[in-house]
Amino acid sequence: MASVTLEHIKKIYDNKVVAVQDFNLEIKDKEFVVFVGPSGCGKSTTLRMIAGLEDISEGTLKIGDRVVNDVEPKDRDIAMVFQNYALYPHLSVYENLAFSLRIRKIKQEEVHRRVVQAAHILGITEYLDRKPKALSGGQRQRVAIGRAIVREPQVFLMDEPLSNLDAKLRNQMRSEIILLRQRLDTTFVYVTHDQTEAMTLGDRIVIMKDGFIQQVGTPQEVFEKPKNLFVAGFIGSPQMNFFDAKLEKNGKDYSVSLPGLTVKLDAEKAAVLSERGINSMDVILGVRPEHMNIHFEPTGNAAEATLAVNEMMGSELHLHVLMKRQDEDNIQNGKSVILRVPTLDLKEEQRAHLKHGNLLYFDFGSKVVQLFDPQTEESLLH
Repeated sequence: MASVTLEHIKKIYDNKVVAVQDFNLEIKDKEFVVFVGPSGCGKSTTLRMIAGLEDISEGTLKIGDRVVNDVEPKDRDIAMVFQNYALYPHLSVYENLAFSLRIRKIKQEEVHRRVVQAAHILGITEYLDRKPKALSGGQRQRVAIGRAIVREPQVFLMDEPLSNLDAKLRNQMRSEIILLRQRLDTTFVYVTHDQTEAMTLGDRIVIMKDGFIQQVGTPQEVFEKPKNLFVAGFIGSPQMNFFDAKLEKNGKDYSVSLPGLTVKLDAEKAAVLSERGINSMDVILGVRPEHMNIHFEPTGNAAEATLAVNEMMGSELHLHVLMKRQDEDNIQNGKSVILRVPTLDLKEEQRAHLKHGNLLYFDFGSKVVQLFDPQTEESLLH
């Protein structure tokens, strides 16, 4: 087991495209860190630099206390699981698992011990004599992970290993990776574009955009305290609602207003804004769909909206509503907002009201509010 340290890492390709910019991160021994972000953000490139499959243009990479910038991949004591499994089709599962050990001239008794142990951990013992073509996608992915386990490396690297699986298998394999991590108790670096995977797997999440780190934190930190507009919109499903709003300062108090709705901020948020010297200004207000309160009658302090789409998700409804903009009379040009509503909370007459074109009202509490500077897109609260 070992830590992984990236100091001012940069990747510039021959065509002058900068894929990764000034990447600084220390991954602790036995930590599970997830790189997440949209396609092209540099997460897989960073992982491949750790693996030695991409050259580092600038900066220093350490595994443990050893600088490995110029060390061959086979000598870094890492193991990588790829998106496309990368199994040898002509070899049995047993031989696929044993291949890297045989190349390293490890004794047959030790090879057999490691293969049998990995197969037991992953529940693929009964498939050891089969060829990859006789396996399902989930079974092939287990074999690919097993091939990394038998090497007993200091660091496991995983590059979107679940992206080729269907939704049910992805959920199952995600749970198995959590159990695997508990059994192996080693350092994992995991790349995904799926924020659900990132939130459920990682001790810490590294959110990337355009080659830059946007935020590093625990799943709870990045969910509750996003540093900027990008992180706030990327983490959470459905994504956070954003509104053009007015922040008003009145003495020590602050409030934020939308058409038809004004929310007084709690003392903690007011203290942060006051300490930063923030006065009345235009802001971008963020509220997650699950934190919105729905009303079927006007309350005197609630935003009015028209129901556009009602998505039944089983235990909850996703209501897509259109809210009138301040300078628009036509609701069809309205601001799109998503509300998540538990189905158990609704009465029959309320469910019957949830039809296209019907009026609804919503509000939210101060504790769930996020505020962002429209110019810098940075959080005003964190």
